[in-house]
Amino acid sequence: MTKWGTMRGGWRGAAMAALGCTLLCSPLAAQVSSYGDKQSGENSGDQLPQVLQRVGVTQKLNQQLPLDAQFVDDTGKPVHLGDYFGKHPAILTLVYYNCPMLCSEELDGLAGALEMVKLTPGKDFNVVVISIDPSDTPEIAAKKKAYYVKRYGRPETAGGWHFLTGQRPSIDRVTDATGFGYVRVPGPDGKLTQFAHASSIEVVTTDGKLAQYYLGVEYSPKDILLGLIEASGNKIGSPVANILTYCYHYDPQTNKHSLIVARVVQLGGVVTVAGLGGFMFLMFRRDMKLGRDHDLTKKENG
Repeated sequence: MTKWGTMRGGWRGAAMAALGCTLLCSPLAAQVSSYGDKQSGENSGDQLPQVLQRVGVTQKLNQQLPLDAQFVDDTGKPVHLGDYFGKHPAILTLVYYNCPMLCSEELDGLAGALEMVKLTPGKDFNVVVISIDPSDTPEIAAKKKAYYVKRYGRPETAGGWHFLTGQRPSIDRVTDATGFGYVRVPGPDGKLTQFAHASSIEVVTTDGKLAQYYLGVEYSPKDILLGLIEASGNKIGSPVANILTYCYHYDPQTNKHSLIVARVVQLGGVVTVAGLGGFMFLMFRRDMKLGRDHDLTKKENG
């Protein structure tokens, strides 16, 4: 390769590498929390904000759920938690239906994972979703169920999806049994209408005992399949790494400043990419001109 070809390839490769790093590393595609999606709290080092000190999931494997706890299903019918056990295992998740953030991510992750699990809700297992918010209604629960059954893509399995609401005593019995810690927190309007909580789903045996925990909002279809198969035989799994995803609100005023900072950083990323693009355009033009001059020199010398 000629010296000119080496130089040309060198700067072009460097420019493309720099552009790739800018596109991948700049905050152009970064998510910016919507107004009111964050809550202020003192945080030093790896110390959790104070509001999250009482929030988490304590894994209580082999714990019996309160099967006599009373709830209302998404049709408005009074039920007991035990109505969903006896024949099949179940996947249990604790959310609240008006949650603006993590709960939807959790249910999306569950529905997405179940799409790849070769078992059928209602036939092989049940999905039991319980709201931790006593103000949630069967009407809201019915809308959530309709959305996720459609999201799952198998409408014939609707009988295996159960979205429940209830009052504080029954909710507390289930959250205590599952080790699900949460606290009520103010929403953007300052009213105590939202909850700080972690994200998890639990696989429950046919007799209503906690068999396995899966934490976060993304779940392995293979792990869920194995957990359901073992739970169908009333086998109890092992604890998993306690890496939690939290859902809680920040102070709106603090979040306003955060948005300003994020937008400034985003603008900087835009300027960086634009500048690099202009640089590459000029260098390509120079490359073409020098290439033509180089060809002419070779012809004259020839």
